[in-house]
Amino acid sequence: MTNFVEMLKSIGTWAITEGLKAIIGIIILFILFKLTNFFTRRMEKLLNRKMIEPTIVRVVVPGTRRVIKFVLILIFLDYLGIQTASITAAIASAGVAIGLALQGSLSNFAGGIVILVMHPYKVGDYIVCEGYEGTVTDIKLFYTYLKTGDNKVVIMPNGKVSNDHIVNVNQNDTRRQDLVFSISYNDDFEKAKKIILDCIGEMDFVLSDPAPFVNITEHASSSINILARFWVPTDKYWDSKWFMLEKVKKAFDENNIEIPYPQLDVHNKK
Repeated sequence: MTNFVEMLKSIGTWAITEGLKAIIGIIILFILFKLTNFFTRRMEKLLNRKMIEPTIVRVVVPGTRRVIKFVLILIFLDYLGIQTASITAAIASAGVAIGLALQGSLSNFAGGIVILVMHPYKVGDYIVCEGYEGTVTDIKLFYTYLKTGDNKVVIMPNGKVSNDHIVNVNQNDTRRQDLVFSISYNDDFEKAKKIILDCIGEMDFVLSDPAPFVNITEHASSSINILARFWVPTDKYWDSKWFMLEKVKKAFDENNIEIPYPQLDVHNKK
């Protein structure tokens, strides 16, 4: 009976001291958790108003919430007198080990953040990178997805993409078309130039400023090469190329202008 009474006294003493301390700590922790949720929700709304990339918002906001709550739990444990140094050291060691094991993934993650923040390209842009080219269909934190012209899907690690040269074809509204047409040395190059200019003039989307430029660019071994240079809206780049290649060929044929091919004359000396 004496032992039971002493046990009740011990429980009462603990409840008055440590127990009350724990209850107060739990209440404060609960309030701080609520404040953390409120803070991160406001943070999410602010980032959305600032037009921050949704993928970044989905990563940053929950990550911030978890980090704050983890720190609060450590403070709460320390408040109760539980040593947290060993827990922190174990977590740090585990973090180092995981970081070493996931170097490539972390590099891709960091690259994804850089791409989403700096916007070197966006979904719908046509880019050339890492030896591949195509239309960007999706940008994730770890990978960028391209669709090539022949409908293949290229998945590129963001770590490599963010450290490589990126050619963004759609960055500007206009592009310059450079085409070279070859004619024989026996043909009238002035006539050929006029034909090429007339073909350019048939495309109503060609920009007048800068004006189209057509002139001889090279005296090659078996041909005179004429450069045609003009500016078009970016979305008309390929249309203008296919049109010119076909139209100029037909016009040259109608005007008896020869498009030469490499020839080799052999002279037999006796």
